[in-house]
This record gives sequence, structure tokens and C-alpha cells, in this order.
Amino acid sequence: MTPNALEHYLRGLIQHGIKLSVMLWGPPGVGKSSIVAQTARAHGLDFIDLRLSQLAPTDLRGLPVPERGVSRWFPPEFLPREGEGVLFLDELNMAPPTLQGIAQQLILDRKVGSYELPEGWYVWAAGNRKEDRAAVFDMPAPLANRFLHLEVEPDFESFKAYAFRNGIHERILAFLAFRPALLHQLDPKNPAWPSPRSWEMASQLLRAGLDIAPVVGQGAAAEFAAFEQVYAALPQLTDILEGRSDKTFPAEPSARYALTLGLTLRAENAQQALHAFRWMVEVAPPEWVQLFACDLFNRLRQRGRLGELAQLRQAEPKLGEFLSKFRELVF
Repeated sequence: MTPNALEHYLRGLIQHGIKLSVMLWGPPGVGKSSIVAQTARAHGLDFIDLRLSQLAPTDLRGLPVPERGVSRWFPPEFLPREGEGVLFLDELNMAPPTLQGIAQQLILDRKVGSYELPEGWYVWAAGNRKEDRAAVFDMPAPLANRFLHLEVEPDFESFKAYAFRNGIHERILAFLAFRPALLHQLDPKNPAWPSPRSWEMASQLLRAGLDIAPVVGQGAAAEFAAFEQVYAALPQLTDILEGRSDKTFPAEPSARYALTLGLTLRAENAQQALHAFRWMVEVAPPEWVQLFACDLFNRLRQRGRLGELAQLRQAEPKLGEFLSKFRELVF
């Protein structure tokens, strides 16, 4: 499933109070951990992230302490004692079998040693697959059978929605719209390779004027550098957003993606969005107008400004016509 579909599924589990243990599978860097954390925060839940591969068996079960001739297990402080939240067991299948065995009791019985997980907590876990070249152990069949298994795959539309919310650099987003295959491309021969996680890091480097090759690899960085030259030939986006451009729509697909995403991300208010929409309707093929409008409306909705744009539809008959025709796409 896509990251967006995963987020929807996890939200459904919380909304219906389904405390089944969940195991998320997927390649590294696809966003499993961040999706779980965001879902917990969206519902006002606490979030505890345990990297099981970094723990010893006594770290999870606790230490034995003699008490009146009997050993009593003192549980670790990082396990929750109250409230509601998500206990996330990350890198589960990178943990050795002995630790997976102890985690099995926590996953199945919601307790380990003398510790018992509070009623309001969910137990979710994640791990990489062998085909992802991760150093993983086989998950014992009894443990696997106690999970609800969800497999996550990279998806550009999910990443785009995340990028709109989190301010990923517009050039990276436009580049990946043009080259979605480079969103996630595991390279076993190099330590740096493109993934949603590494592109988010690349966004920070790009804003600082630093080379992004150390995080996405030389190949992806070289393609991105060539794509950046496209921006030099684009019409002035400010002129379009202010309603004073007479430029034509570019012919090259790379330039079209760069222009469309650039307008989407730079439209700061409903008036600028309306100017951009008018310009696109006049110069661009219908499929590009639809792509622009859907992205624009989604971004304005996230910023709580979609209502302003809807009020302007009376000033622009073509906008009203578009909203009516593609209502299922934008609302």
C-alpha cells in the first residue's frame, strides 16, 4: 500500500479502538516511522519509539532484583505506565531471536515480566525486508502470526502531499514529479541513494546551498543539477501570479513540471492562485490545468484557504466550470 493508504488504515484502527498488533514492512527510507509518529500525534496520543536492534534482552524485560528470597523483575523506565499512546517497536526483525522472543510476550500478552502495558496503548512494529539488503533475522512463525501485516511501497503522490505539509524545496518536488522513479532507488553499491527520507534531507542541503550528492548519490544529484537548469528558461512565476504575464506554456515536459509545481507552491493567497489558474487555462493543455488545479486546491486546503478561492469562482466563470466538472478531484 502507499504511505497515504497506510496513514488512512492506521487512523481507522485508532478511530475504532482496534488494539491488534501491527507489523509494517517496507524498504528503508519510505517513511514508516514518520507515518506512525504523525498518526499518533494527529490523534493526541503519546508516542514511544523503541529501536529493538539497539536493546539487550534485559533492557526490555527489566532487571531481576531479590526481594524476600524471590527475584522480582524491575521494568525499564521507557515503557509507559499510564495514559494512551502508540508503543512503536522499530527495527523488530533486526533484533536477535532472543530479543524477539521477549518482545513476543509484549506483543501477544501486552506484558513482559512483571510489567503490563496500560489499556490505552497500541503496539505497532516495523522492519525491513531481506530484499532491501537489510541485516535482518527471520521472524519466528509464532511471532509473525500475532501481527496484522501491512507492506508499504514508495509513492510519489503520497510524498507530494507530505512535501506540501512540510515545506520540501519546490525544485526537488518538481524534479521528482518529472522523474518519479528516482523517489526511491536503492543502490547496493553506494551508501548514498535516493529515498523519501534522503530527499527530505536534500531539501535542507539545497536551501543551505550545499551539494546534495552525499545524501542522494552522484547519479541522482547529476540528474537534479541538469534539471535545475530548466528553471533559468521558465517564465517569471511572479509575473504569472500577479496576472501580468504574456508568456507561452513551455514545450519540454521537464519545464512543464517545474512551472506547474512552482506556481502551486508560490501561490500565497487566493488572488495569486486565481491569476495562475487563468494563465494556465489560457496557455496550457487541459491535462496540465487539471494537474495544477488539483495540486493547488490540495495545498490551499491544507493551509485553510480553499474557502477564499471558492469565493472567487464568481469572478472567473472558467474556474466555476472547472470546480463543477472536477469536484470529485479537488474536494
